[in-house]
Amino acid sequence: MTFKEKVKELLNQGLEEHPSLFLIDFSISDDGKVSVIIDGDQGVTLQDCIDINRAIDHNLDREEHDFSLEVASAGATRPLQLPRQYKKNVGRKLKITTLDQTVFEATLVDSDEENLFLEWKAREPKAVGKGKVTVEKKVSLPISDVKEAIVIISF
Repeated sequence: MTFKEKVKELLNQGLEEHPSLFLIDFSISDDGKVSVIIDGDQGVTLQDCIDINRAIDHNLDREEHDFSLEVASAGATRPLQLPRQYKKNVGRKLKITTLDQTVFEATLVDSDEENLFLEWKAREPKAVGKGKVTVEKKVSLPISDVKEAIVIISF
C-alpha cells in the first residue's frame, strides 16, 4: 500500500467516526505535505480538525515517511463544490457563475443532488409607462451548470 493510499484510508476511517463531516479536498505534495480540507453539515469546529488530524497522524510511522499534516475547514470564502455543501447553505445568499458566464446573486431556497433553487428581486421596466417595478425571480439551476458558487457574507 502506498503512502497516499494509507493516508486516504485513515482519513476515510476518521470521517466514518464523524458522519456529519465530509471531505472537500485531499492532496499530498512531492515534499510530503498532506493537506486535508473538510466541511460539515453543521460547520467544522477546531475539535473536528483535531480529531481528523489524530486519526491520520497517530496511525502513521514518521520513521517510515517524512510528512507534515494540515487539516482545515473549507472556510467561508472557498467556493462550494459538493451538493452537500449547498444543502447546508440553504437560506443564504450566493454569488453563482454558470459555465456560460451568467452571474446570479440570489438566495438559495432549496437544493437537491442535481439542482439549485434560487430566488432574488430585480428591477425591471414597467410593461406600460415609464419607470421600473421590483419583481421576484425564481430559477432552478442544474448543479452541473455551475462554474463557481460563493456564499456572500453580510454583516
